[in-house]
Amino acid sequence: MKRRAQSVVNEPVETKRCAIYTRKSTSVGLDQDFNSLDAQRESCVAYIARQPGWKVIDTAYDDGGFTGANVQRRAFQRLLAHIDAGRSMSWSSTRSIG
Repeated sequence: MKRRAQSVVNEPVETKRCAIYTRKSTSVGLDQDFNSLDAQRESCVAYIARQPGWKVIDTAYDDGGFTGANVQRRAFQRLLAHIDAGRSMSWSSTRSIG
């Protein structure tokens, strides 16, 4: 039995602007050339790069030396404000935010 060739329909991929939020509870090691925040960002950039249509925005949202026990963190609050203002649609973090 012969198989028929199936036509593939390439639907346009929606572009998503992605912000990356990084956090480290203590400031220990943040003065190193490559630190935990850098590693978190690299991980998120690699993940986003594998998603069709996703694009990392240039703005960095890094909270070094802030506890995760609350959401009163400067970069996190700035990220939320930018999301509300429509500057980014999606965001990525390697840690829980709560």
